[in-house]
Amino acid sequence: MNRRIFTKMALAGAAGLGILWGTPSQAQEFGSPELIAAAKKEGRLVFYTANFAEVEQQVIKEFQKRFPEIKVEMVRAPGGQLITRVKTEAAAGKLIADVVDHSDRALMQPLADLFQDYAPPNAGDYNPDSLISPKLWPRVTLVWSIAYNTELVKNPPKSWMDLTKPEYTKQTGQVFARSGGTTWTRVMFERQVLGEDYWAKQASTRPILYPSGAPMSDSLVRGEVAMGPLLYNAIYPKQKDGAPIKIFFPPEGAPANPYATGIPKTAANPNAAKLFLNWCLSKEGQTFMIKELGNLTSLKVAPVYPEGFDPKVVKVWFPKFDEYVKLHEPWVAEWDKTYGHRQ
Repeated sequence: MNRRIFTKMALAGAAGLGILWGTPSQAQEFGSPELIAAAKKEGRLVFYTANFAEVEQQVIKEFQKRFPEIKVEMVRAPGGQLITRVKTEAAAGKLIADVVDHSDRALMQPLADLFQDYAPPNAGDYNPDSLISPKLWPRVTLVWSIAYNTELVKNPPKSWMDLTKPEYTKQTGQVFARSGGTTWTRVMFERQVLGEDYWAKQASTRPILYPSGAPMSDSLVRGEVAMGPLLYNAIYPKQKDGAPIKIFFPPEGAPANPYATGIPKTAANPNAAKLFLNWCLSKEGQTFMIKELGNLTSLKVAPVYPEGFDPKVVKVWFPKFDEYVKLHEPWVAEWDKTYGHRQ
C-alpha cells in the first residue's frame, strides 16, 4: 500500500478515536475510561516478542506500575522462529497472542492482514517513515552506535569511516548481515551513506564476525574484541553496570530500526492489548525505553535522547522500506562474499 495512503488512514483512525475519547488528560493519553475499564476487566494479555526477554521484562514491570491490574504473559523467540510460530498458529486458528512485536518489518508486512485496525492516541506524532502499515506500529526503535573497550583502545575511532583504518586490523567486531532486520538496516546504511566501497575497506581490517549483538557485547567487555558497531541498547546496560566501555554516535549518521507491532484480529484480550500498546507508544512509555533501555524513538519530536546523542550533530537514518525489502537478498549475499562469511 502507498505510504501516504496508509499514513492518512492511520491518522484518520486516530482522529476518530480522539473524538471518541474526548479531551486529553493523563488518562486519555493511554485510552478512554471505557477502554481502561475493559482492559482491567480482561486482566491479562499474551505478548509475543523477538526482543531480548530481559529488556521486555523491564518494560512490562514499568507498565504494571501504571496498570497493576493487568498481567502480561511474555513469549520470547528469535525473529525467524517467532514468525514461524505466528504463521503456524494462525493457519490452525490457534494464534494466542494479543500483541505481536517484531524487529524485522519485512517479515511482518506480509502478515498485516492478520492484524486488526489500530492506532495509538498519539498516532500523528509518529514519523511516517517508520510505518509500513496502518495496523503495525514502531513500539520499539533501536539505534546503532560504535563502542570500544577503553582499556584496549588508546586512539579510539571517531567516525564510521575510522573503522576502516589499517591500524585497527583484527581489533574490530561485526554482527553479520544475516542476523536480522536490525543488522540489515546497518548494512544498508553503510553502503548507501558511507559508500559502495565501505564494506571492502572495513572487511580488509579482518573483523571478527558474530551472530548477534549479545555475544559481541560480551566479547567487547571481556576484551576479546576492542571495538565495533553495536546496537546502543545491547551495550548501554553493560556500560551502566561499570564495564570499561565508551559508546558514541558517529557524525555520518545513526541507522535506526523501527519494530512492527500489532494486535491480531483473533486477540482474546484486545482491550488490554490496546492499553499496553497505547502506553508503550505514549510519551511516557517512549521516555522510559529511551532513558532506561537505550532505545531511540520514531516520534517526530523525541521527548529525550539516549545518553551521548546530540540531534544537532547526528542525523537519524531510516531505510526506505521498499529498498529494505528489494535489496536484502542481493546485498546480503554480496556482504557475505566481501566479509568471507558462510552460513
